[in-house]
Parts: sequence; C-alpha cells; structure tokens
Amino acid sequence: MPSGFRAVEITDRVFWVGAVDFGLRNFHGYLTSRGTTYNAFLVLADKPTLIDTVKAPFGEEMMARIASVIEPSKIEHIVSNHSEMDHSGFLPEAIARLKPSKLFASAQGCDALERHFHFGRPIEAVKTGDSLDIGGATLKFVESRMLHWPDSMLTYLAEGGVLFSNDAFGMHLASSERFADELPRDLLRAEAAKYYANILLPLSPILTAFLGKLPGFGLDIRTIAPDHGPIWREDAGWIVERYAEWAAQKPTRKAVVVYDTMWGSTAKMARAIGDGLAAGGATAILMPLDAAHRSDVATELLGAGALLVGSPTMNNQIFPTVADTMTYLEGLRPKNLVGASFGSFGWSGEATAHLDERLARMKIELVAEGLKVKYVPDGEQLEACRNLGLAVAEKLPHAE
Repeated sequence: MPSGFRAVEITDRVFWVGAVDFGLRNFHGYLTSRGTTYNAFLVLADKPTLIDTVKAPFGEEMMARIASVIEPSKIEHIVSNHSEMDHSGFLPEAIARLKPSKLFASAQGCDALERHFHFGRPIEAVKTGDSLDIGGATLKFVESRMLHWPDSMLTYLAEGGVLFSNDAFGMHLASSERFADELPRDLLRAEAAKYYANILLPLSPILTAFLGKLPGFGLDIRTIAPDHGPIWREDAGWIVERYAEWAAQKPTRKAVVVYDTMWGSTAKMARAIGDGLAAGGATAILMPLDAAHRSDVATELLGAGALLVGSPTMNNQIFPTVADTMTYLEGLRPKNLVGASFGSFGWSGEATAHLDERLARMKIELVAEGLKVKYVPDGEQLEACRNLGLAVAEKLPHAE
C-alpha cells in the first residue's frame, strides 16, 4: 500500500531509508539552523541488512521507506554503528517488528545499547578486521572509537565500495537532496565545518591518527554514507581532506572577537580592538553574543589564529552569556591560538582576570594581561584597545 515515503537508491544494493528533520534547531547546545537528517541504510543481499535506524519519532517514516523496497520482515540483520539516540532511538521497535536474526555492534556498542534499552537479548560484538557474509555481499567493520563516542564504528560494503561512516564525515543539514554533488559546495563546506567544530574538534588528535591508519584497512571507498547530511557519491575524498585540514588546526590571520555588553562600553572596546586587528593585517570577526550563538563562535574559531574575549563584570563574575560561551569552547579544546581579554566594569572589575584564567586553562597564549576600563572608555583608552588589536595581529602567522 502506498505510504507517501520512498527509499532512495544509492547503488544497486544500497538504499537510503532514513528521515529528514527540517525542524531541529538544537543538538545538545549546537544551533542546527538548517535542521538535519537521520540516515539509515538498507543493504540488499540474500540476507538483507539494515545499517542503523533513526530517531524514535521518525521510525514510521523509516519503516515505510524500507517497505517501498522489500517486505520489512525479510531483514535478517541490523548493524548499529553508534548507539546515540538519534541513530538508535527506533531500534527497540525495529527489532520488535522486523525480528532480525542478529544485531551487530562494537563491543562498547553492545554495552551501550544494553544500558540504553535493557534488551536482555544477545548482541553480537564485532571488531576491526571482522567481516560478515550477508549472502552475495560482504560487510567489513572498522572501529572508530571516540569519533565521536567510545562505541563508534564504520561499516564497509565491499561490493560497491560504500562506507557507512556513522557520525564521521557528516553534517546537520536538512534538504530534499540526498547527495552532496546536488548541493552547492560553499554550503557543504560551511555546514561540514560547523559540524566538525562543534562535534569533533576536541577529538582532532584521535581523528588525525585514525586518518593515518585508514589506508591500511584496504578499503576501496567510492561512496561515503554518513548518518547525518548528504551522501558523498562523487569526490568522497574532498570531505576526508577537509577533516584532515580541520584536525590540524593550523592557525591563520583571522581573529575572533567574542563579547557581550551591558551599556555599550565593552562593545566600544571590541570595535576598537577590531580596528587594530585590521590595521595589523588580520581579519577581525566581531561576534556580539546578543547576535551570535556559541556554536557559531566555535565554527569561526576552526579557521582562526586568535580568540579575544570581552565581558563586563557582573556580581564579581564574567557576564553570563560570555561564561556560557567560554564553558562551551573550553570543552571543545581548540588548539594553536593566541588571545586576550578585555571589558568594562563599574565597581570591582574581576571579569578580565577570570577570563585570563579561562584562556590560560585552554592553553591559549595570552598576548597581554586583561585590558579593563572603568565605566565608559575615553579616547586614550580606546587607543589602548586598538593597540591590543595590533599586538595580537603581530602574533599571528604571516603569509608564507
């Protein structure tokens, strides 16, 4: 019976059976301005296999897409590459309705799924180097621990060279197009960078090591099918190269100036600092937090060489929006940055000292001690702000 949903053919053996979430705007603190997709994949063979499921509210959509290709009860196996609920939320219901003979996951995935859902049924653990004959086709498994959860793994279909990469090489982007080559490259770069900066950045050393090992797995990768965003069926190497570039965190002459203000004084300081940065040959990106989200700040930092943070002092502390952003950034652990703090105060002025402590804890090289101004900056104080911008610009790498 027609359902209104159809699978999308990726290869003659592989079909996309996921769902598009145009309404998602928050992914645990990350602003998903363009929604997302929950990608699940059906592999046709003598033993049809489902790779991942979808977020629970979208399960019926997935089931309908499967039914547009085969009778769902014919599915023999389910592979869970990652136990996070946006990929496994519908898994218990899928198991109950599909009744697969086996469920596969990494060893840590087996533990996570049991702790999530309390199945009380065996889950077969697989590891790097293991393969699964599904009747006329072979799946190979590669563990990708901490990219981005301990249980993460990749599944590779040898016939057709399709790599099901779970959260690696994806992005949060809802669209009617299923393939990356159908979308503008600038859009892909922007959303892939935002995803990397907000999800994978703290794991960059692990990713660099993993990418170094990837050629040794002997996989002829022609298509990369991530669990979020479009599928890379052409030039899959492009997204791999971007991940290698972002993981390196090579500093540039871009400086991100993030701040909030109570009565405009800290904002005046930020603008003067930006003027000094520009005069010193740097690209200054000013991000007032009444207009910029913390995840956008993280994204700009991905290709930067400096972070300057401004805050008024409130109750002897950093202003709440600035403290929120700094907590978020500290968890993402950006590398290879120089920085400084600044801010206006009326009574005690502790904010810049607190910010300097935060920046030092983040291993950001301080160009100068925090610059603070009582109440409203005058011309001489704004000149000091401009000079701070010049000093930071001087610390940034010069073009080779």
